[in-house]
Amino acid sequence: MANVTDLQTKYSKLAQEFSKLRAQNQVLKKAVVDEQANSLSMKEQLKLRDQSLRKQEQEMDSLSFRNQQLAKRVELLQEELAASEAKGRKGKSKGDSPSQHGLQTQSVFDEDLQKKIEENERLHIQFYEADELHKREEAELKSRLEELERNAEQSQAVVDGLTAKYMETIERLQGDKARLEVKAQTLERESKDCRIRTEECQQQLRRCQSDLNRQVKQSSSVIQEKVPFNDTKFSDYNSLNVPSHNRRHQLKARDIASQALSFIQDLVAALLNFHSYTEQRVHIFPLDSSIEPISPLNQKFSQYLHENAAYVRPLEDSFLQLYQSITEDTVTALETVVKLKSFAENFFSYTHYLQKILPYQLKSLEEECEAPLCTAALTAKNQELQSDMKKVTSVFEKLQNYINLLALPSVRQDAMPQTSTSAVFTQLAACLHSLHDAIKVLSKHYNQKASIEQELPTITQKLCTTTECLLGSLGSLTSITGKIATFFSNNLDFFTLSGYSPRGGTVTLNPLQAESMLENKKKAAAYVHAVKKVRSQSVPYNEALSNRRVLTSSTESREGLTQQVHQSQEKIARLEQEKEHWLLEAQLGKVRLEKENQRISDLEVQLAAALGGSPDSKSVPASMVTQSHTEEETEQRAEGKEMTLCNSLVGMLCTTPTVDHVGDDETREQLIKTHYMSRVGELTTQLQISDSKAVHFHSECRALAKRLAIAEKSREALSEEVKLANQNITRLQDELATTKRSYEDQLSMMSDHLCSMNETLSKQREEIDTLKLGSKVNAKKNKGR
Repeated sequence: MANVTDLQTKYSKLAQEFSKLRAQNQVLKKAVVDEQANSLSMKEQLKLRDQSLRKQEQEMDSLSFRNQQLAKRVELLQEELAASEAKGRKGKSKGDSPSQHGLQTQSVFDEDLQKKIEENERLHIQFYEADELHKREEAELKSRLEELERNAEQSQAVVDGLTAKYMETIERLQGDKARLEVKAQTLERESKDCRIRTEECQQQLRRCQSDLNRQVKQSSSVIQEKVPFNDTKFSDYNSLNVPSHNRRHQLKARDIASQALSFIQDLVAALLNFHSYTEQRVHIFPLDSSIEPISPLNQKFSQYLHENAAYVRPLEDSFLQLYQSITEDTVTALETVVKLKSFAENFFSYTHYLQKILPYQLKSLEEECEAPLCTAALTAKNQELQSDMKKVTSVFEKLQNYINLLALPSVRQDAMPQTSTSAVFTQLAACLHSLHDAIKVLSKHYNQKASIEQELPTITQKLCTTTECLLGSLGSLTSITGKIATFFSNNLDFFTLSGYSPRGGTVTLNPLQAESMLENKKKAAAYVHAVKKVRSQSVPYNEALSNRRVLTSSTESREGLTQQVHQSQEKIARLEQEKEHWLLEAQLGKVRLEKENQRISDLEVQLAAALGGSPDSKSVPASMVTQSHTEEETEQRAEGKEMTLCNSLVGMLCTTPTVDHVGDDETREQLIKTHYMSRVGELTTQLQISDSKAVHFHSECRALAKRLAIAEKSREALSEEVKLANQNITRLQDELATTKRSYEDQLSMMSDHLCSMNETLSKQREEIDTLKLGSKVNAKKNKGR
């Protein structure tokens, strides 16, 4: 229930967060819509500005064109003025009145020209100012538009990111909600199951308590009446009791011994590689033995290293013997594992070997430091390696001491008390971890030393290869020591707990007790084997599995089998009818045969009597012929009667007239009874068939009713879809009409715009025409001058 409340609180928190995110999403949507509206308004303003700019550009073009025309006209007027002045000079002698008139006209033209020039300058200044103002406004609007577009893009990106984030959050929350609902349902089901199981367990507990109380009473009464004394009460007496054989403990011990054997084999291989590659390195560095002789110290060191197999191999062999001594039938305890002593001795010899080669190894590293190309960093690493080698050797000495302690109980029972065994195993596990740490540090320093040696100029490929192999052996040694330490720590409970002890006491197991226990076990096994009865053979397991597979893989269903049963019953009924028919035919044939035999015997008697010599011998054959004819006629009439009776309602009943009327009545009665019984059977089978057909039709009607209901549902769903489709069609038609109206409005606006443009063009043409007329008037005036 606590889990359910936690889920509900989590769900409420998630719902609150979802509502907050939803409100923030609405605010962001509103901001996005506002920004979009602002961007649209700015675009509309930009369009209007562009239109005004185009108008001003057109006006500027027209003004520049008019300016050019006026400049040309001024040039022509100036040329005409110069010509008129030249003519005036020539015609001064003709009189003063024309010159006065010419001067007046010239002054008028000059004033008009001056006004036009001033107006042109003013127009140029206004046009320049308007152009500059328009450019500034255009630049400002463009910069503002770009800034707004950037802001719109950024806000759109932010909105898209937030939308995606909120959608992901919503999906995640929905998924969490679904998972929490499923989890809540499962927890509710589990709580119900737990309540049910609790009730069942309480009932079982009550039953067990009652049974245990009854058994305690029975046992106490038996102990009081039958047991003279309790031998497990006192430890002295209890030590004489033989403990029971713990097969599970033996299997666990053998499994652990096999794992430890694989680890010891890997450790032996790693140690062999380490000592061998160390020997190769001594022959290569600091002096190469193939070029010049190495120092006597390194020669002695390599000689000792060459003997490593004699100290390392016995570790694997002795532990293999220890593993082989642990079987399912033995008793595995510290007091009974005799082969552990040989492993401890071999480990002691290997530790003594490490102590023997340690001084030479330290001196060899000092000799490497005295080499001329040895750097300060390399010397420091060699000193670290010296301390690491000392630490590794000391850890091996500690391991040897703890292994010797564990091997003592197998030699002398009272050598180590039971309370100290767990402390020894715990210290051994800690020592194995210390060994792993020491070898890890040694491998690390060797790697650093190898990287420094790579930078030396006199390094050789042979030394590089040997160093890589040495580093590989150290890596494998580090890995295997870590595995051994982890393995020992994981199985520390098994090592510290004793698997064998007498019942009701904590006395350690004696090897003699173990032997007696094994002897009793063998005797009990032999007795059970002798009294064991041979069981009767049963169906083999594989055959039973194949039969079950055949049964389960059968493709015949219950309905098919029922149909086959009905068909078989119909066939049996039909065959029974045919059997009754043929039995009746056989009875009729039998009756006919008897009648024919009787008639033949009568004819033979009459023939014999006729051939016996009677006086009417000649007339007898005629009478016999006549009688035979009459009998044939009667038989034909009987057969006719039988044919008519076969076509009657009685069915297959056939009667023949015979001399014995009593036998014919009984036969006819029996035949009628059998006929009606067969008819009753036929009617029963027909009734069964009609019942089965009625059931079949009933099931078909139910199926058709279901199909009709499904069809009605589908029709309703299709009608709903048709309604939705019609709504969509109407909506699309409305959208089409609105689109048409918007297009028509746009076309009308465009036509209005074209009309306004035409008006402006017509005004510009009128202005141009007026300017042309003015220029023509000015030209005429200039010519008149």
